[in-house]
Amino acid sequence: MNDVISKASILTEALPYIKKFSGITVVIKYGGAALVNEDIKSTIIKDIALMKYVGFKPVVVHGGGKDINKALEAVGIEPKFKDGLRVTDEPTMEIVQQVLAGKINKNLTTELCLHGINAVGICGKDAGFMQVKKAMPKGMDIGLVGDVTEVKTDLINTLIDNDFVPVISSIGVDEEGNSYNVNADYAAVAVAGALKAEKLVFVTDVAGIMRDVNDPGSVISVIKEDEVNALIEDGTISGGMLPKVQCCMAGVEAGVNNVHILDGRIAHCLILEIFTNKGIGTLIEK
Repeated sequence: MNDVISKASILTEALPYIKKFSGITVVIKYGGAALVNEDIKSTIIKDIALMKYVGFKPVVVHGGGKDINKALEAVGIEPKFKDGLRVTDEPTMEIVQQVLAGKINKNLTTELCLHGINAVGICGKDAGFMQVKKAMPKGMDIGLVGDVTEVKTDLINTLIDNDFVPVISSIGVDEEGNSYNVNADYAAVAVAGALKAEKLVFVTDVAGIMRDVNDPGSVISVIKEDEVNALIEDGTISGGMLPKVQCCMAGVEAGVNNVHILDGRIAHCLILEIFTNKGIGTLIEK
């Protein structure tokens, strides 16, 4: 009986959030451990399905670095990186497109459909909606890697308006029709900004923004944009956490009011963050 009462309590706690957020567009960047751990992946797919059923308008953007590495190695191509960025020559780009727009995209789409959700998998080449230019980070040439210059929202909005969940792989296209590998985090930022999404959620491999990186209990639940900048300036946010937080801040700068960073290694992380009072990650507010 206590179990049943506990479940009822959780549902009633979720009620005001369902009421508050029903009808809003939420862009979910899905990657990291959550993409490769089948048990965790199953719970996140269910979370997205539940969000859709209670009135959210979810849009999923995904990467797939680990699967790309496996596919490259399987055909005898060694994955190459410069300063942590994937070098993408033409043979590598072929594999990237096959893995992202093919295997991962269609698997995620199918899993959502199995939960009764109308999901459609697309990439930036469809209707040319994700326009890019060649990226030259710090002047480096890393091949067919693109920076998003424009997200045309007609296709995505048509899907949303007709009750579909768009599942977007981070492949972009230039003016000549060439395919480009796009960092999935920044693809999600560009999509969220173009859609004027209320929320952008990064499902990643970290617990959130912590006041002390050695203390998992120091996760900051809610933080304002200016407070994040202060933590960057004083060195609290540094190392591998810095680029993740900078990407979150790019989401805020793109016009998204609420950006969440969640630990994708925790089952049902989306529901726990959005539908409970305390949450489990960090919410950055504009």
